[in-house]
Formats: sequence, C-alpha cells, structure tokens
Amino acid sequence: MSAARPFVLCLTGSIGMGKSATAAMFAEAGVPVHDSDAVVHALYEGKAVPTIEQAFPGTTAGGKVDRAKLGAMVINDKAALARLEAIVHPLVGAERDKFLAKAQASGAPVVVLDIPLLFEIGGVAKCDAVVVVSAPPDVQRARAFERPGMTEEKFAALLAKQVPDADKRRRADFVVDSSQGFDHARTQVRDILSAVAKMPPKR
Repeated sequence: MSAARPFVLCLTGSIGMGKSATAAMFAEAGVPVHDSDAVVHALYEGKAVPTIEQAFPGTTAGGKVDRAKLGAMVINDKAALARLEAIVHPLVGAERDKFLAKAQASGAPVVVLDIPLLFEIGGVAKCDAVVVVSAPPDVQRARAFERPGMTEEKFAALLAKQVPDADKRRRADFVVDSSQGFDHARTQVRDILSAVAKMPPKR
C-alpha cells in the first residue's frame, strides 16, 4: 500500500513580512519545506538559463542569469513578465511535484510549500490550507528597506504586483503575526501544526 499523501500547507506573505523566517521555523519543527524562490535561484544557474537567454538576449553571463538585468527588463513590462513566467512556472511546478512525491514516499504527514506569489499566480488550488505571514505596514517597510538595493520605486513596484496584505489575511486559514518576535512566531507555528494534524486534506 502506498503512503498517504501529505497535508499540503501553503505559506505566503508580502515582501518584508517575515515569510522566510517562518518557513525556517516549520523546517526546524521537522516539516519538509519546498522553497519556490530557492528553486528559481537554482534554475537561474542551470536548467532555465538557455531558454531565458533566448527569450531575453543579454540577460545571462557565465552560465547564469543576471537577475538585476532580467529584473530591469521585466519589472514594468507586463508582456515580458508573462513571457518569463511561462518559462519559469512549469519548471518550478515540476520540481514541486518531485518534492511532493519524495515527501509522500518518506511518509511525511505534512509539507510546506513556500510560495511568495501564491494568490497572484492562482496557486491556492494546490493547498489544503494557507498560512499568511503578516506584520504592520511600518514593520514591513522597515524590513524591506534593510534589503540591499531597495528604493522607494522598487518597493512601490513590488507592492503593486502583490495582493494587498488585508486581502491575503482574509483568504488565509491561518495568519502568523511576525511582529512580536521569534518566540511568539514559533508558538504560532506549533499551534498551526497541531491544528492541521486534526484537519482532513481538502483535495
């Protein structure tokens, strides 16, 4: 008999909300975590490079995608961004399917899919429950501006691409408030894992 499919918990949150730190807390608790951003980084240094160079000439060098050049080319161009997503999303999806198959084979009861643009790409159908990481706007802003190269224009462009935080919270099954420190967030992560252990998968 094959192992039961794991409960799929999707983790998301806007820029500067503390999503990566929260993903690390799920990993610390022994939950397999699939990090979409990390997969994209790997693709940009491997499998996706030739196709991206073909679609966006001059954006790769030394067998890697130059993220700054590519970002500049797509940030204000919806058609270019759609072309890029058509290349990257299927590759990320294939890696995610491999991850889920491996987690199921190992008998993991729950997995976390860390998907920054979960609502924006319509990925909710793949989730049994959604966790949104949130913090007040002043905290979000301060964290975002700690990132190298962040500018008002870049911050505004990133926010414009993302579903507003209030909408995300409304559509979430669970919300982690990341503004109260790590211990508070860890407690929330533990509570979520206790709750999903009693929830039937949606799909």
